[in-house]
Amino acid sequence: MRDRFKRSVERLAPTEIRLGDLLWPFHRPSERKAPAARRRPADTSPLVEVADFGSNPGSLRMFWHKPEGLPAGRPLVLVLHGCRQDAESYDRAAGWASLAEERGFTVVYAQQREANNPRLCFTWFRPSEVTRDRGELMSIRQMIAHAAAQAGSDPERIFVTGLSAGGAMTAAMLANYPELFSAGAIIAGLPFAAARDATRAFDAMGEAPERTAREWSDLVRTVSPRIARKPAISIWHGTADDTVSLSNGIALVEQWRDLYRLPKDAFVEKRMKGRRTRIWPDKDGKPLVTFHEVDGMGHGTPVLSGEGGGYALSTEPFMLEAGFSSTLEIAKAWGLTRKWKR
Repeated sequence: MRDRFKRSVERLAPTEIRLGDLLWPFHRPSERKAPAARRRPADTSPLVEVADFGSNPGSLRMFWHKPEGLPAGRPLVLVLHGCRQDAESYDRAAGWASLAEERGFTVVYAQQREANNPRLCFTWFRPSEVTRDRGELMSIRQMIAHAAAQAGSDPERIFVTGLSAGGAMTAAMLANYPELFSAGAIIAGLPFAAARDATRAFDAMGEAPERTAREWSDLVRTVSPRIARKPAISIWHGTADDTVSLSNGIALVEQWRDLYRLPKDAFVEKRMKGRRTRIWPDKDGKPLVTFHEVDGMGHGTPVLSGEGGGYALSTEPFMLEAGFSSTLEIAKAWGLTRKWKR
């Protein structure tokens, strides 16, 4: 009966992650090849691995790029890849490192290890990994601290973004360390504490748990009862995402909107080609929660092919040509696209 149930749910499961992946290390799934991708030679990657950045309780890997001659007081961006990706593959299509080189900021990538998860998914659903100063969350926090100290980064301009499992970890970082970030962008992710074990994580991906806005926001209040600094939250989700349901994007909006006490109907709506954007501003007009629904897009990060910072140099899994670069739009919203003098 159990095997029959497992086979039935895996037929319905998205290509990015199967139930067996979520249950690792208790169950090892059979090997499946990732989609073919045109890869940039490794020696051309601007990312450099840092081996000694802290106690690293989550056993993650750290990569970063600091432009040569970068002065102190510049911003820092943390990027968290999705399942079946690594730092280099995500960067080839998202273009964060090349944008950092052009615009003058530091970029840090946390990378999962196969020993933790064979599909390189961050463990966003396990409480021991997403509790402040523990597990993978603490490893990522140590990466930020190490890079910020080495680069002399502006503590008022630290940002975080991530896709899918990396998006869920982005939500966890923002929930546990709101004082650390100026803003965050969650792409095809899930709300903080959407699940507490592998089985419920799989269910949440298919449909966000039914909770009121207050119940969602209370999950953040529990870990951060006093939020002196409110990081601006942007949420990006495809309407045709059959890996992480759009309901999770809606739940993310409710989690942060209610946390910031923003009225549900007090939003400004904008329509761009292929996209609906709703913005909930604070009393001074600053966007605090922004929700981008991308028409007809599946599971992935919206990218735009091209040359230069913020453009996709190659085709990579779950990096979807969308007619616009989410990297450039996120960076613009964060004030990172102004030119800098070396």
